Amino acid sequence: MKNRVVWQASLADVDALVPLFDSYRQFYGALSDPLAAKQFLLDRFNQGDSVVFMACQDNVPVGFTQLYPSFSSVSMARVFILNDLFVTEQGRRGGIASSLISAAVDFAKAVGAVRLTLSTAVTNKPAQTLYSASGWKKDEQFFFYNFATGV
Repeated sequence: MKNRVVWQASLADVDALVPLFDSYRQFYGALSDPLAAKQFLLDRFNQGDSVVFMACQDNVPVGFTQLYPSFSSVSMARVFILNDLFVTEQGRRGGIASSLISAAVDFAKAVGAVRLTLSTAVTNKPAQTLYSASGWKKDEQFFFYNFATGV
């Protein structure tokens, strides 16, 4: 049995988080840019823009999830966007992703959020299977649209 630990990351974890975050971006087609990744993460921590959970397996960082706070006007309550979830190849199929999702859900409940929301690529079948198995429900009521500002 491998030793697995999941915790809420802090500014002190940024250097360990950078390679995971950079790999996550590459998974979605972005070019590797560890310096920009580090700056982005530093900005999130310093500005309090997000909540990050990290996972280590046998003392090696193998995954993370990042939540962004938002609000529901209809519910008049806090919600979180689970924007990022990534597990390295060596950490996959061992329950790391499920542990990260559980940490995110527990955190959201603890701070009184009414829901978490996420999106994933239509082609990312493993993630869709994981989310369904973890109790997430596919939205059948709303379409989501994006508008690129060109910035």
